Amino acid sequence: MKIRKANIVHEGMKVEKVYLYENKKEEYTLVSIPDIEWSTIIPYEEETSTLGERLTQSLRSRTVEEIHTPLTKKIVQWVREM
Repeated sequence: MKIRKANIVHEGMKVEKVYLYENKKEEYTLVSIPDIEWSTIIPYEEETSTLGERLTQSLRSRTVEEIHTPLTKKIVQWVREM
């Protein structure tokens, strides 16, 4: 498990830590953000373009645009680095 620091704050809402767990055997990455009570599973074969759209849609229900836009970019970058 890897812990990344997002450090995104907007009007009292903050996202500090993003947890990434890579399951190489089953070929997916689990992303969890306890600050906003959110998580998702990202299969290895998912395209980067569709991943960004899917994450934005999912995070939109939990956060404001000033948080979900940079957070989506960071998550996509971290997942692709793994």
